[in-house]
Amino acid sequence: MNQPVITAQNLHKTYGKGEKAFEAVKGVNFAVQQGTCTGLLGPNGAGKSTTMRMLMGLSTITEGKLTVLNAPADKLPRNIKARIGLVPQEDNLDPDLTVSQNLSIYGRYFGIDNKTIKERVPQLLAFMKLEEKADARVNQLSGGMKRRLIIARALINDPDLIILDEPTTGLDPQARVMIWQRILELKNQGKTLLLTTHYMDEAQRLCDDIIVIDHGKVLDNGTPQELISRHVKAHAFDITKPVPKALEKLPEGATQEDLGDSILFHMDDAAAFRKLIPQDATYLHRPANLEDVFLNLTGRSLRE
Repeated sequence: MNQPVITAQNLHKTYGKGEKAFEAVKGVNFAVQQGTCTGLLGPNGAGKSTTMRMLMGLSTITEGKLTVLNAPADKLPRNIKARIGLVPQEDNLDPDLTVSQNLSIYGRYFGIDNKTIKERVPQLLAFMKLEEKADARVNQLSGGMKRRLIIARALINDPDLIILDEPTTGLDPQARVMIWQRILELKNQGKTLLLTTHYMDEAQRLCDDIIVIDHGKVLDNGTPQELISRHVKAHAFDITKPVPKALEKLPEGATQEDLGDSILFHMDDAAAFRKLIPQDATYLHRPANLEDVFLNLTGRSLRE
């Protein structure tokens, strides 16, 4: 079996000392296998960003072990860094350069020769559908185009590992779907991807494995379907209030949650439950999904 591309063992991160010490990551364990897309999910303040910062060598490790491509994450040699592509959450493109120049100059940071850069730049622009913007300045691009350019830039060194930090935040549906397609293509090419996102549909669609983290600990991990099977019933019915009298007594094996203007029921036997619903009731029936799992594990309370 191949060695995992990323391994975290009893990973801790503490800020401050004494009474003011805050432990942001509390003994996290996980592995990212080669050629897979793994999702690292968690609400704000869960410890996800701290874990990512340690992974990228931007924050020291308090305790435990974290390896990337078989090297310690906090001491990655140059040749290992050259095998990693990073798509940051923020826009850090150079506005004074053209689209092509943003790629070519970034490529030189990796010591890539000019001939290879000249070959890769148009290939990557075509891959992200930016060919027509090759000579445009960054400030002439839409938000979606900038995001696509950041992804193209992360691929200039032909990395083995690609870290994507919320790659589709703020994008319209068309841009999101296009980026999803490209991420799946990269995985089919044998790339290893680590993805953070707040979009549960995105994680369910793209990820082979999901790691859910909250309060600095891993709550569970597995494939999307494994997590759904473990933590929620197979079907969800969102029934608008007032709830029919036939459903005031919770059917055997079902669970319910008050959402304010509706009640969300989860159960395995959808056919039997549907027979209890009057024809004039307003409801939505859908399969259980990763968002149900996420809310079940981390709760519905707002995070700052």
